[in-house]
Amino acid sequence: MEKTRQVFSVDLLERHASKGRGVITCMAAGNDVIVLGTSKGWVIRHDFGIGDSFELDLSTSRTGEQPVHRVFVDPGGCHCIATVLSSGDAETYYTHAKWSKPRIINKLKGLIINDVAWNKQQITEVSTREIILCTDNGQLYEIAVDEKDKKEKYVKFLFELSELPEAFMGLQMETTTVGNSTRYYVMAVTPTRLYSFTGIGTLDTMFASYSDRAVHFMELPGEIPNSELHFFIKQRRAVHFAWLSGAGIYHGDLNFGAQHSSPNGDENFVENKALLDYTKLSEGAEAIKPRSLAVSEFHFLLLIGERVKVVNRISQHIIEELHFDHSSESVSRGIIGLCSDATAGLFYAYDQNSIFQVSVHDEGRDMWQVYLDMKEYHTALVHCRDPFQRDQVYLVQADAAFSAKEFFRAASFYSKITYVLSFEEITLKFISNGEQDALRTFLLRKLDNLTTDDKCQITMISTWLTELYLDKINRLLLEDDAAPKNQNSEYHSNIQEFRAFLSDSKDVLDEETTMRLLESYGRVDELVYFASLKEHYEIVIHHYIQQGEAKKALEVLQKPTVPIDLQYKFAPDLIMLDAYETVESWMVTNNLNPRRLIPAMMRYSSEPHAKNETHEVIKYLEFCVHRLLNEDTGVHNLLLSLYAKQEDDSALLRFLQCKFGKGRTNGPEFFYDPKYALRLCLKEKRMRACVHIYSMMFMHEEAVALALQVDPELAMAEADKVEDDEDLRKKLWLMVAKHVIEQEKGTKRENIRKAIAFLKETDGLLKIEDILPFFPDFALIDDFKEAICSSLEDYNKQIEQLKQEMNDATHGADNIRNDISSLAQRYAVIEHDEGCGVCRRKILTVGGASQMTRGYTAVGPMAPFYVFPCGHAFHAQCLIAHIMRCGDQTQAEYILDLQKQLTLLGNETRDSNGTITEEGSITSMTPADKLRLQLDDAIASECPFCGDLMIREISLPFVLPAEAEYASSWDIQPPQFLGGQKSLPIAI
Repeated sequence: MEKTRQVFSVDLLERHASKGRGVITCMAAGNDVIVLGTSKGWVIRHDFGIGDSFELDLSTSRTGEQPVHRVFVDPGGCHCIATVLSSGDAETYYTHAKWSKPRIINKLKGLIINDVAWNKQQITEVSTREIILCTDNGQLYEIAVDEKDKKEKYVKFLFELSELPEAFMGLQMETTTVGNSTRYYVMAVTPTRLYSFTGIGTLDTMFASYSDRAVHFMELPGEIPNSELHFFIKQRRAVHFAWLSGAGIYHGDLNFGAQHSSPNGDENFVENKALLDYTKLSEGAEAIKPRSLAVSEFHFLLLIGERVKVVNRISQHIIEELHFDHSSESVSRGIIGLCSDATAGLFYAYDQNSIFQVSVHDEGRDMWQVYLDMKEYHTALVHCRDPFQRDQVYLVQADAAFSAKEFFRAASFYSKITYVLSFEEITLKFISNGEQDALRTFLLRKLDNLTTDDKCQITMISTWLTELYLDKINRLLLEDDAAPKNQNSEYHSNIQEFRAFLSDSKDVLDEETTMRLLESYGRVDELVYFASLKEHYEIVIHHYIQQGEAKKALEVLQKPTVPIDLQYKFAPDLIMLDAYETVESWMVTNNLNPRRLIPAMMRYSSEPHAKNETHEVIKYLEFCVHRLLNEDTGVHNLLLSLYAKQEDDSALLRFLQCKFGKGRTNGPEFFYDPKYALRLCLKEKRMRACVHIYSMMFMHEEAVALALQVDPELAMAEADKVEDDEDLRKKLWLMVAKHVIEQEKGTKRENIRKAIAFLKETDGLLKIEDILPFFPDFALIDDFKEAICSSLEDYNKQIEQLKQEMNDATHGADNIRNDISSLAQRYAVIEHDEGCGVCRRKILTVGGASQMTRGYTAVGPMAPFYVFPCGHAFHAQCLIAHIMRCGDQTQAEYILDLQKQLTLLGNETRDSNGTITEEGSITSMTPADKLRLQLDDAIASECPFCGDLMIREISLPFVLPAEAEYASSWDIQPPQFLGGQKSLPIAI
């Protein structure tokens, strides 16, 4: 497939990178830092992160070539190790990014270091922690360096190849945490073998354990001068590896998280191993072995000749070739090698003078196609970037399954396709092959994959599915009964599946279309089920009633979402179908109006019932009246009518005697219509009930008259109920007496004796003379002798009692008359220095110190005054002013009005204390005297200091609201100090 941009591209990074310090012999990179080794023993550090570079001279004073054999830098770009060769000897140096001068590691003198395995999980900027070095003589060493110590902390010998001594050419290490310990994974390669080591603890203990056990290795034939081992690092963890060996590129995935059974572990932590044969790279020509290798996530970069071939490590196909623009000085040797910067995700190639950067541009963009070509569909889907790519994967899978006649599996894959194949093309595939069931599966899966925005398509597919289900169910019914058990099982499973589909799709199916489909296929049960899902409860209930399943219909009506009107609509049919269940349902239903159920109850009541059968309507009406306290007149009338039609009238009488509204203010004591109840009871000949109704309507004469036809005792009880009307009560008892006397059939003397006994039951209300007219004229007086004598004695007692009451009244009148005459002679003694209770001036002041009060005439030189029995005395003017000030406004206006009237009538002659003269009489008083009496009553009915007026003043505040402003003037204000004054403390 043609690409707009290559996955890998080459750019010249630095043309004269060695800076005249010789030619480049080796290179390493980490975290945007490139370290070069030159042929003259110089190490040049380029930090492209900060745009800086510096040079370190590792050559000694000895003459001759001292090239840098290998240079190594950690993933963070801080720590650097380099090995310098000189005259058959070797020296290893360590330098830090902050150092200006390298430090020689004396313990490694003479050892040629071919590779370094960094502890990528634990290394820091200031410490390398434990790292492993592999040498040219097949040995492994452990070393640790701290930047602050300026030298190595230790150098330990770890391992040496003894079976097949070869040089270690490549080395990698990974660590994981197991509990409180560290597990090490080490891989090392020679030209022909790949060794793997693993263990828990420290590196020296791990390698020491191989003294008594075999080392795990993979041996590949072939010779290669530059064997390399590379890990691909993703998120600081090695994911897969590649070994550049003589036979090919041996690669695989790394699994460092597996649990190992033995303490020493299993060295085989490599998975999905494969070998890339070099013949695949030559395209028919003689195989050429690469001179260097770099590993990306999905590709190998192989340096072959003057080009870098990019090989997909999954498909093992060459996808690109990279070419380099060399300088004229470096053409002779070409590209020397490749290296990678795992932290920055970059690759580098170098020749004798220049550095080239190999950049990666979305190398995983075509991996879905690679995995698809290899039929690794799940992995292909993982690497898909857009729906179109996923459709391609699903299409290949679907077509493969369809070709293999796995139609259900194909339907599942086809349902996930959105763009590359139309809906119509897919459905025609199944229809042309007659695969209705697979088509149904496809449509179901398609529904699952559609979004809620595709409402029209969802409705159409759901409707089609409904018809497919119905067709399948009908086909199962029409098939031959060769295997009835299996057929029956399949039929019921399809019914259940169809109902589940209807339940899931009820909101997207068109209601009218779906119900028409169900009806056309004759699926009544499914029609009812769908109607219940859509909350068309009327259809459901009607169906259950037709089937005679009242209980199921009532269960539907009990649902909270069912309209209450359906209760009333189907009540007549349900109560006739199953009265007990219906009434029980009514009794547990809230907000049910019994009045609207009356037609159904009347229909049920009109049907004949067994004598001992429980009347369900009466049970429900009693529940409404007694439990729900229903006050509807129609409900009470219906219950009363049902009681009236029963043979036993005890329930009717109990109902009539219940006062359902008792205790309610301004409310009736019963809620049925008494006139209707009376007509009904008369029609049904319930006389006792009629008597009760007459009495309740205060028609006591009719009640007693009717009761006398039923039971005289009942008539007596009714007559005795009247208590507030003595005449009516007597009349009722006379009616009873007349009936009793006229109904007696015994001898005359016995009848008279019974009549006399009846009189005693009236508690003296009736006398013998009241019932005498009811006896025949020829009755002898001797028969009534005892009763008449008793009556006369009672009359005599009443006369004597009246006489005594008259004597008591006469005596009381005489006493009142004497009190009136003595009141006219009443007087009081005033001391000469007695003062007025209001103004404190003397009462008997001579010279008229006070102004004359209106309506009063002074007697001699003294002003009018009042003296009370308690001893307090007041001038008339002072008393009036005090009463008007302390009394209410109405009383003050009344006193002023009386004074005005007296002023208009003129002054009349009165005593000095304002009382009527002895010669005068009440009947001969003038209008002025009457006004003075009224004024006396208004102001002098009681002493203002000892009466109610003084008691009322107790509740008044000392300071009235009108005096609040005046009272505030008495408040103590805080002292105000001038600016130059100071307050001096007073010592106590």
